[in-house]
Amino acid sequence: MDIYSGAILISLLVYVAVGNYAGRRVKKLEDYFVAGRRAPTLLIVGTLVASVLSTNIFLGETGFVYDGQAGPYLLWPPIGAMGYIFGALLFGRYLRRSRAITVADYFGRRFKSQRVQTAAGVTIIIGLGGYLLAVTQGTAFLLTHITDFTFPQALVISWISYTAFTMYSGTRGVILTDTLMFLLFTSVAMLALIFLVQDAGGWVVAVQELATLPEKPDLMAWHGMVGSDTPFTSALDFALWNVTLALAWGLVYAVSPWQSSRYLIARDEHVVIRSACFAAIFVIVMELVLYAAGAVINLSDAGIEPSEEVMIYAALNILPELMGALLLAGIMAAGLSSASTFLSLVGFSVSNDLFRHDAVDENRMLKLSRVTMLLIGIVTLVIAFYSPIDIFWLTYFVGTLFASSWGAVALMSVWSKRITADAAFWGIVSGFVFNAGPKALEYLEWIQLPFWLDPILLGGVVSLVVVLVVSRLGEVSRDEQVYRLQLHRVPDQEMSPSKLRVTRYAPLVLAIYSVSMCAILFTIYVRPYQQVTGNLAADGGIDWLSGESLLVLSSPLVVLPTAWIAWRMIRKSYGKNGAGYN
Repeated sequence: MDIYSGAILISLLVYVAVGNYAGRRVKKLEDYFVAGRRAPTLLIVGTLVASVLSTNIFLGETGFVYDGQAGPYLLWPPIGAMGYIFGALLFGRYLRRSRAITVADYFGRRFKSQRVQTAAGVTIIIGLGGYLLAVTQGTAFLLTHITDFTFPQALVISWISYTAFTMYSGTRGVILTDTLMFLLFTSVAMLALIFLVQDAGGWVVAVQELATLPEKPDLMAWHGMVGSDTPFTSALDFALWNVTLALAWGLVYAVSPWQSSRYLIARDEHVVIRSACFAAIFVIVMELVLYAAGAVINLSDAGIEPSEEVMIYAALNILPELMGALLLAGIMAAGLSSASTFLSLVGFSVSNDLFRHDAVDENRMLKLSRVTMLLIGIVTLVIAFYSPIDIFWLTYFVGTLFASSWGAVALMSVWSKRITADAAFWGIVSGFVFNAGPKALEYLEWIQLPFWLDPILLGGVVSLVVVLVVSRLGEVSRDEQVYRLQLHRVPDQEMSPSKLRVTRYAPLVLAIYSVSMCAILFTIYVRPYQQVTGNLAADGGIDWLSGESLLVLSSPLVVLPTAWIAWRMIRKSYGKNGAGYN
């Protein structure tokens, strides 16, 4: 056994050990579904970040950047990550107040409708089922490159690992492993990037060489590689697609079940808000780290195919053995932790959201949930054997379904007095259909939509219009009105001056991070890039109106107002003037 296989084995053993520990502590259904609702900030941050940074990021998106999209991807993370902040403030803390078991369960309670709950449950099963498929294939893809296992054998090993773990340990095990894996892959990825950059001669040299790389001349440009031989015909096309995707993922971070459901297990609302701020920072940093690593690998080899192998290539051929082994273990950890999250949520949704179980006792419900999870896992494994591997685009396909189908309904369920149960149902269905349908047709190359009519936008707009129109045709029941008003009452235990003092620092940390990262990017990216491309101002200073400068400045322009809004809302909700309502 070589060092790479050994590192993977150790990560799997840690995974099993944590699962065994957590599973023995599951005594009732609430432990299994929502971990007793006692999770502190660290565990919520860990599970939020770990469930996002899966094999899609490490393999799919890193490969996409490697292919020629390093520059534009500086814009994507800050815009998308702000969804955490608005999601926690406008949806997540109210979701926690509902005491629901799943997010779909919340919709059922909010609208007093099993039909709405079922519709939301079906989107979870399809969307996160697709995400689970991508992660399963990603972990198997990794195993085949560092062991002698065939792809089918690797699929089975990966599947057994996360399925047995999740069935036994439930949410408690998921959040514990998510946090451990988060600590592992963040530290290793940062160390790997530092080594790659130093090996290339430092930040300035690396950026300048990448900016003039003959094979990919626009790799570091603000618009990336565009043209007839790329997915994007012009810089404007890519910019529109990039911003659309960033906004869509912002909604995903805000309301999607694998993100917002983590707030159901938080110890209190202050944990929800703090976790959102810190998760946003870590997601931005880690995405920038991984995208930078994907770009720098071009200096060692600009012709790696398929591009999804770039991080594996770096671990095996560029990094020192120990660091490479730890990086591979980190990628495996990211995949397994995400897989366990997705499987648990799909299993919970099938067992809890599709059918009523009013007459089923807790023990039988717990057994039913575990059996359901096993069946879902088997279906995923069978599909994984026969479906093609396309990690990036599969994740893009299914991940953004929630932005279209849930965005309007989730936010309006808290803030609208007029939204009806029928409107919520048809809003979820129409958003799903008008996103998934055109995407499927595009994937099959039957149609080609313009970038300004991306299925994400199409589905989101259709969902919003349907909600508004159908709401005008119906009436909100008295029970729905009362339930919504109850959501807006701040629980007495949340009105704690000591908790408030700590929570108010979270948006301040976010603001400080934004300004600091902007200064760093101007130093290590903008100036070196403009020096080698001859775009510095006449006096030798930075050209502040260039595309790359505006790209970097966009981060604090987005983050700082968000941090200020968060600070004001926290103070108003939990301070002396909150009055217990918001």
